[in-house]
Amino acid sequence: MEHRPARLYDGAMNASTPYLGSSSRGTAPPFGDHLRHWRQRRRLSQLELAHEADISTRHLSFVETGRSLPSREMVLRLSARLDIPLRERNALLVAAGYAPMYRERPLGDPALDAARQAVELLLTSHEPYPALALDRHWNLIAANRMLASLLAGADASLLQAPVNVLRLSLHPLGIAGNIVNLAQWRSHLFERLRQQIGATADPLLAALLAELMTYPVPDAAAGSAPEGEPAGIVVPFKFRTAIGVLSFISTTTIFGSPVDVTLQELALETFFPADQFTRQALLALLASSQGA
Repeated sequence: MEHRPARLYDGAMNASTPYLGSSSRGTAPPFGDHLRHWRQRRRLSQLELAHEADISTRHLSFVETGRSLPSREMVLRLSARLDIPLRERNALLVAAGYAPMYRERPLGDPALDAARQAVELLLTSHEPYPALALDRHWNLIAANRMLASLLAGADASLLQAPVNVLRLSLHPLGIAGNIVNLAQWRSHLFERLRQQIGATADPLLAALLAELMTYPVPDAAAGSAPEGEPAGIVVPFKFRTAIGVLSFISTTTIFGSPVDVTLQELALETFFPADQFTRQALLALLASSQGA
């Protein structure tokens, strides 16, 4: 089997977008505002966060109101207890008067060679099943050769970089018409996106969800997934192709201990066959492509 590098897509990683707006005078919000935002988002009282961070409630209150300036170590400790993403930990450090700690490099940076090679290895070794790498906004970073079999019929406008896989999946001009259980899969994607918004407070993700919810759902799909307890053990992805209906289950893989913003925001989506027909069909598809 010839192993070709997984295809990398240009322009997929987006620039940082702060969750808090600037004041009317154009200045950045103070550290206390950032901290309060994340504490309230995590539904913690000052007493609870102070206990988690092993500091006094009085000191935490002073930090939130700006009466006390936190040390760099305190900023990092509070960020860790609040499970704040690395990108936003940098924002908190800057707001407190310190230099950012976590670098953000493009995936092609030589410093990320080992990570990029790991991604490419995972993608290519997953063939004959589809696999792709995504950034935090669900833009396509890389994919193995099998992804193309799922994109047949999608409008070219949705395949221009950066390719957003949620928009591509649910847009009427994308592949939505080929998803057999569209309503069920749509609901599953919305739930994942809401969880991500809750964890990151990313306004671009919130805007993406609002856009996706405006896409029409065909009448046939609207009744395909009854409310209530779902059947089976996972939500399947059932996709209509020229060789028949393929059924997949998906998994998400992330780097376990990243200290780089890009790596923390990178996710690998891998699809596995949910039935024997899909397994055999994809094996045959790969064999035919190699013989071409």
